[in-house]
Amino acid sequence: MRKADLINQISDKTGIPKVDVLVTLETMFKSVKNALASGENIYIRGFGSFITKKRAAKIGRNIKKNIAVEIPEHFIPAFKPAKEFMQEIKTSKNVKEHSEKEDDSDD
Repeated sequence: MRKADLINQISDKTGIPKVDVLVTLETMFKSVKNALASGENIYIRGFGSFITKKRAAKIGRNIKKNIAVEIPEHFIPAFKPAKEFMQEIKTSKNVKEHSEKEDDSDD
């Protein structure tokens, strides 16, 4: 599902014009990005958490020049699904059937 599909689905179910759904969705995405960039995590009960994870400093390698490169510690965004969300996905038969169909079509 792409963003356009999500917008169409929300618009069809709620009767809200697609333009308004698009603006709302974009505002939500921007709010999540701004909150994570400022170091604030977002917790949505029953859905999950948008958090930042700390990656420790490490030594990487530039393969072309064959030299060691120090990668400083940094933070990355992550999503941690809620237990209810995880359970719903685990028990859904549609998820397994859909992913198997995609695997077959990749051949």
